Amino acid sequence: MTEKQDIIEKAKQKAWEFFKGTDPAHDYWHTHRVAVWAVELAEEEGADVYICELTAWLHDLADKKLNHSEAEAINHVKDWLQTYLEDDKEIEQIIDIIKTMSYGNGDNSSMSTLEGKIVQDADRLDAIGAIGIARAFAYAGAIGEQLHIPASPDQEKRHTAIEHFYDKLLRLKSLMNTNTAIDIANKRQRYMVSYLEQFYSEWEGKL
Repeated sequence: MTEKQDIIEKAKQKAWEFFKGTDPAHDYWHTHRVAVWAVELAEEEGADVYICELTAWLHDLADKKLNHSEAEAINHVKDWLQTYLEDDKEIEQIIDIIKTMSYGNGDNSSMSTLEGKIVQDADRLDAIGAIGIARAFAYAGAIGEQLHIPASPDQEKRHTAIEHFYDKLLRLKSLMNTNTAIDIANKRQRYMVSYLEQFYSEWEGKL
């Protein structure tokens, strides 16, 4: 096993320990899927596979939904990286990606490096399609949101699983960075639109 492979294995173990007890939408297996896609996209797009995979394994350790303090969590990830990496530029690149890649952080503009674009795309691909639908409902259940509330003139913003499609999921296709991810996102977008059509038909008792 090479030194880089050993560090990747340590990152996997770090993720496994961190995600014990988290909700099904933000668990070890989400991170595993993101890492798999990060490698696939990096190889296809000519990015640094090692940086992409390592960042993918660590990317949600600083998620503000899973930590009391996002800043404190970022510092914790940085400390972990400094234990195993000697190259300060690699550490800063990984931290920069983690800090800016999420949908909720920043202005959703394109990442500054190809590796950042790759990891961001990998994370966003896991938020759409069949897995994305499953994660949306799993997270809604975890935080006590309803499946769906039909629109009515006197209602304010409806925080539901279905509303999450319009707030985020259906927007992700247009935010992909790489051609490979765009092709995959187009297919997954069609699946989500088809799912919503079926959902509304069943909700209204038509099918």
